Amino acid sequence: MNDRMGRRRFVAATGAAGLAALAGCSGGGDDPTPTDYTEAEARVAEYLDASVAEDTFDGTFADATGEDEVVVDVGADGNGAAYAFAPVAVRISAGTTVSWQWTGQGGVHNVASDGDSDFDFDSGDPKQTGDPFEQSFDDTGVGLYVCEPHRSLGMKGGIVVVE
Repeated sequence: MNDRMGRRRFVAATGAAGLAALAGCSGGGDDPTPTDYTEAEARVAEYLDASVAEDTFDGTFADATGEDEVVVDVGADGNGAAYAFAPVAVRISAGTTVSWQWTGQGGVHNVASDGDSDFDFDSGDPKQTGDPFEQSFDDTGVGLYVCEPHRSLGMKGGIVVVE
């Protein structure tokens, strides 16, 4: 009887593993799945998936690790007009400065930390053009942010800060 139970468990386990492998092949693309993300990336993806248009966030992160400064466009094409940040999701190293630069498109925008962000930052009153807003990220964590006037349109972004 122990031999029979051992075979049943073996067949069940290999069958489940086979189905999981087959399911993994059915997607046909290289899009990351939530299991491919680090915990921090999963937080950003969940935040963005909740309201950002699919054409704006496709599940990928711009990799800017090792850079001293990263530029994020404010008022980039997305969410049906110029209501996006570009890149919308970025991975940076601790010590990197992010510079949000207004494109002059899509009306007035601002940049403000949101929700469960590990960092607190705010560019101030919404504006259409002007000087960039810069924020240095010296510690590891997750930065979640939004354009307050266009929150309902999905104008959000995320930063993963790694060592």
